Amino acid sequence: MISALAAGLAARLLRLPRERGRRIVHRAGLRFRARDGVKLLTDHYAPDLPAAPTVLIRTPYGRGLPTRILGRLLAGQGFHVVVQSCRGTFGSGGVFEPFAHERADGLDTVDWLRRQRWYTGGFGMFGISYQGFVQWALAPDAGPDLRAMVAVAAASTSRDSTYAGGAFSLDSVLTWAELIQAQQVPWLARQVELKRGQPGLVAGLAHLPLAEADRIATGAPVPFFQDWLRHHRPRATYWHDRVFDARITEVAAPVGMVTGWHDIFLPAQLADYARLRAAGRGPYLTVGPWTHGSPGLFAAAVREGVAWLRAHLAGEPAGLRAAPVRVHVGGGGGWRDLPRWPPPATPVAWHLQPGGGLDPAVPPPSAPDRFRYDPSDPTPSSGGPLLVAQRAGTVDNRALEARPDVLTYTGAVLRAPVEVVGPVAAEIRVRGELPYFDVFVRLCDVDRRGRSRNVCDGLVRVLPDLFPTSDDGVVAVPVTLWPTAYRFATGHRLRVQVSGGAHPRYARNPGTGEPLGTAVVLRAGDREIHHDPEHPSAVLLPILEPR
Repeated sequence: MISALAAGLAARLLRLPRERGRRIVHRAGLRFRARDGVKLLTDHYAPDLPAAPTVLIRTPYGRGLPTRILGRLLAGQGFHVVVQSCRGTFGSGGVFEPFAHERADGLDTVDWLRRQRWYTGGFGMFGISYQGFVQWALAPDAGPDLRAMVAVAAASTSRDSTYAGGAFSLDSVLTWAELIQAQQVPWLARQVELKRGQPGLVAGLAHLPLAEADRIATGAPVPFFQDWLRHHRPRATYWHDRVFDARITEVAAPVGMVTGWHDIFLPAQLADYARLRAAGRGPYLTVGPWTHGSPGLFAAAVREGVAWLRAHLAGEPAGLRAAPVRVHVGGGGGWRDLPRWPPPATPVAWHLQPGGGLDPAVPPPSAPDRFRYDPSDPTPSSGGPLLVAQRAGTVDNRALEARPDVLTYTGAVLRAPVEVVGPVAAEIRVRGELPYFDVFVRLCDVDRRGRSRNVCDGLVRVLPDLFPTSDDGVVAVPVTLWPTAYRFATGHRLRVQVSGGAHPRYARNPGTGEPLGTAVVLRAGDREIHHDPEHPSAVLLPILEPR
C-alpha cells in the first residue's frame, strides 16, 4: 500500500504521462534456477493491460521499498516489470562476484521470460549504475527480443573507471565495497553508522597497505576488492570476461543514455556513445548537472527512461525530443539540444604562465614552479566525480588551493563569456625528483568574489617505463580531464590547478613503485612544473563560438 501511494506521488512529481494500468499485481520472491542450479529471486509487477511489454531490471541493491516504488511506477506506465536480485544478493543464491555472472544469469532470465504466458515477445531494460552494467553484459546475446535499453550513469566497462588515469579510484571502490557489505546490516544499525560518519570507512580510506583497507572499512576482507588490487595491470586476464565494450556495436536495440558531468563513469559512458554513434546505432544522450546517485539524476532517468521505453516498446514516439543529445551547460548556460556529442568546437591551448598566469599566448622564458608532494600528508580530493552524491560535484576550492602542494594558474578577467563544451585535455611538463609520481589537473571557474569552483579534472599516474624522459629530465605528461559543458561568465576568470594527487579519490602514489595493494613505504619528492617556450604546459579547451 505504501509503495503504491509513493509511486503515484512520484509519478505526479516527475510529471510522467497519465497512468495506463490502474490495478497492479505484485508477485514477490519468485524463484527460478539459473543454468548452474543457483536460485535467483525475482519480483513481477503486472498491470491490468493486455499485451503489455516487459521491462527488466537486474540489481544487486535489493527489491525493497525504493525498488518497489520504481516497479509500481513503471508498471503504471503500461509495462510488466521484472526486478531480479543479482546472485549473492538479497536472497538470490550463489556468491556476488561483480560482473562475473551477469551475462549467463541475464540470458537465463530472458529464457524464463519467454516461458511466461504474459510475455509478448519483446522487452526493454532499465537501470542505474551497476544495473546498467548488467544490461551491457546481456545485450549482445539477447537477440531480437531486446527492443530498448536505458543505461543511466553506467558503461559497458568499469575497468578504466576503476583504474582512472592508471591510478586506483580508491574512494569509489572502497565506498562501494562498504555499501555492498552494509546492505545485509539491519536498518537501524546502518543508520547509526551513517550518523557517526562511517568511521570504519574513513579509517579504511586512510590505511596502508591497501590490501587491509577493506577489513578496516567493513570488518572483513572483500574478495572483489582484493581481486581489483591484484589485477590492476592493463592487460590482466581477470578482466577479460568482466568487461563488455568489445561487443557493444553488436547491440541492435536502441540505447538511451543519461548521466551527469560529475559522474564517476562519465568518460566511459561517452566512449560507449561514440562507438554506438560511429556504428550508426543512433543513441540518445542526456548529460545534466548531476553527480552519481543524486536525486536530479534519478528523476531525469525515470522521465527519460519512460519516454524511451514507451517509444520503442509501445510504439509511442511522441514523447521523445527531436534532438538526440541534450546537455546542461554549467555556469548559467542552461540546456542545449545538439545533433551529436561533442559539438564542433575550436580547440584552444591556454598556457601556464610564469607568476601563476594562464593565457592562450605562448609563455616567455621562465623558471619552473616547484612544489613538494608528500604521500604521508597527501593532497586531499575536494568534490568532483565521487560515488557519494553528498560529497561530490562542485565545491569551493579556496582551502585546497591555499595548500603549498597545489599550484594555481589564473587567467585575466573575461571581457566576454567563454563556453567550453567537449573533451578537455592537458599536457604538463614535469621534472620529478622521483621516477614515480602523479599529476592531477583541475579546471576551475573563479567568480567576481574570488570563489574558485571546480569544473572538471583528471589524474595520470606516471611510470618510468611508460612516459619517456627528455635529456634534461622533463616528462611531457598528457592528462585527460572529464569532458564538460560550461560557460565562464563575463567578469570571471579561468583557473588551472596542478598538484600531485587527490586523496582518497585516487590512491596516493607512494613514490616507490611498490605494488598497489602492498605498498607501505612513503617517499616525498619535489616536482617542477615547466612553462617556457621549450617546455610549454597547457590545458586544451574546446571553445564554442558565441551564439
